[in-house]
Amino acid sequence: MYYGADVADIHRRVAYYVDKILKGAKPADLPVEQPTKFEFIINLKTAEQIGLTIPPNVLARADKVIR
Repeated sequence: MYYGADVADIHRRVAYYVDKILKGAKPADLPVEQPTKFEFIINLKTAEQIGLTIPPNVLARADKVIR
C-alpha cells in the first residue's frame, strides 16, 4: 500500500519552479509548497505474495488498485 503525494502533481510543480528559476527568480525567494493532492494505491499482487488479504472496504477507498 502507498499513501502519499500524487507524483504526477509533484512533477508539474517542479516544472513550474524550474521555469521560474530559469526566468531569473531567486530560489530563496520562491515559497515552499506542501502537496495538496494525495493518492492511495494498493498492490494486490504483492499482498497475495506475502499472504495478506485486503478487506473490500479498503479496496473501495483506493484511488488505484494494481492487480
